[in-house]
Amino acid sequence: MATIRLTAAQAMMRYLAAQMNDEGQTYLAGCWAIFGHGNVAGIGEALHGIKDTWPTWRGQNEQSMAHTAIAYAKQMRRTRAMAITSSIGPGALNMVTAAALAHVNRLPVLLIPGDVFAGRGPDPVLQQIEDTTDGTASVNDCFRPVSRYFDRITRPEQLLTALPRAMRTMTDPAECGPVTLSFCQDVQAEAFDWPEAFFARRVWRIRRPHPDPVELDHIAALIRAAQRPVIIAGGGVHFSGADAALAEFAQRFDIPVVETQAGKSALPWDHPLNFGPVGVTGASSANAVCEDADLILGVGTRFQDFTTGSWALFKNKDRKLVSINVAAYDAMKHGAEPLCADALVALQQLQVALADHRCPAPPAGLKAAWFAAVDPLTDVPGDANALPTDQQVIGAVQRAGHMETVVMCAAGTMPGELHKLWKAPKQGAYHMEYGFSCMGYEIAGAIGIKMAQPERDVICMVGDGSYMMMNSEMATAAMMGVHFTTVITDNRGYGCINRLQMGTGGAEFNNLYAHANITNAPRIDFAAHAGAMGATSVKVASIAELETALTRRDQIGGPYVIVIDTDPYPSTPHGGHWWEVSVPEVSTRSQVNDARVQYETQRKDQA
Repeated sequence: MATIRLTAAQAMMRYLAAQMNDEGQTYLAGCWAIFGHGNVAGIGEALHGIKDTWPTWRGQNEQSMAHTAIAYAKQMRRTRAMAITSSIGPGALNMVTAAALAHVNRLPVLLIPGDVFAGRGPDPVLQQIEDTTDGTASVNDCFRPVSRYFDRITRPEQLLTALPRAMRTMTDPAECGPVTLSFCQDVQAEAFDWPEAFFARRVWRIRRPHPDPVELDHIAALIRAAQRPVIIAGGGVHFSGADAALAEFAQRFDIPVVETQAGKSALPWDHPLNFGPVGVTGASSANAVCEDADLILGVGTRFQDFTTGSWALFKNKDRKLVSINVAAYDAMKHGAEPLCADALVALQQLQVALADHRCPAPPAGLKAAWFAAVDPLTDVPGDANALPTDQQVIGAVQRAGHMETVVMCAAGTMPGELHKLWKAPKQGAYHMEYGFSCMGYEIAGAIGIKMAQPERDVICMVGDGSYMMMNSEMATAAMMGVHFTTVITDNRGYGCINRLQMGTGGAEFNNLYAHANITNAPRIDFAAHAGAMGATSVKVASIAELETALTRRDQIGGPYVIVIDTDPYPSTPHGGHWWEVSVPEVSTRSQVNDARVQYETQRKDQA
């Protein structure tokens, strides 16, 4: 057997650079790296050795580098991913939040944190956590519950099994998610005689599991018997590439489609059977058909509480719940009738099984009524002196957008408002990280989207709270020349949670700067801050100025930031649904006691 002598780190990187997707691309597009002790000597040298064929990018924070990689994988529909390496200690722990984000959203990412010495000679090393009850523990054990596959590399030859397992996990549609290979720093530098065959190019094809025939017949029978079916399109529609099949299926059988946060843009907003966003941040049109539905057909959805209105949305006592999902765990949630299969294949085979069946026509007029109610909210304000609302900001961005525009966000006010109001014209025009709703994802995520689809017009919507939490990758975007537009809405605090606090009877406290325990209210110049990191930036004073600023975005290279002050209180009053947020049973405040009574009443609708 022919062998080649390499260090473990060199072998890892050579192997990863040889793994391909079925479109002839490297499955892992490259590696993000912040070097420190624990990865600079071993992994750093290995990455330098292949930098001309497999790129390394440098970020500013380990968590945000991973966010970029995750957004890239999401926009690529999981057909490609990225790796991230860190030092030991705080560098590694910075990635744990990102691992959880990837886990919740079922997105592939390879995390390679450095670890302590396998040989333990210099223990305790700098940044090492010592567990007095477990000599094998390190901070990297924190990755275990948020990784789909975890391994600690304590011998070079362990990579012969660990690396294929890592690839299998990331490319398995049912098990897809973050992989952590905790790499002991002395092992990275150890040499081993590797089989040359280990580094041969290998193609990883993402399989499409077909449905069980018995399950297929059963689900087809349930659809035939339904009088008021509805389809809930989740993120799995995108990952499966099933958007066209979904449109054909809905049209063939005249079934209305509603969209989760992850599923939005599965159908164009103006498709006659797209009844809009569903659930807590949903449209009245979508929620109305769900409340009355006698069959709810979930396609690639986890049935998160925002989708189901904390399981109080589906009010028809005779309703049946069906779930098409590649993962059995998700397909059987809440007693659903499962059709465990790839979404594209399942829809195609169901269409054949249903033959010439036709469902009763969905109710007319619901979509028109919804847009009649909400479209005025996004218009240019009549009072030029009033602070703009988030809805008006969305309207300005929508008017400036086009077919290739991708709007993205993750946390705060904008996810709810965008879910309701953004009109996605095509697949992939809406990128929302709302499985983990992680503040700080936005700017890093925008970089990932643009790296995945350079031809798209990426607009990042972010509040001042999320911007303050993680903005450092703006400098990375400037250094790399990655062009996207960021609209920062400054409402001087955490406006979304302030409204939730008020909605559950609480007093305004510790969310907006005006109600926090501070001596001096901050006057943060976000445009100057972004400019200092290399972005082209401007602050605008009105919606009209925002629209003018947006027209200039194509003339700018690198990141472009537009800042606008907004009113923290208004939200879209139409649509929506109850969401279970526990209200205290005992309080001295009458508002809390009233909210508790309402809470107990609404909980009775859960099923």
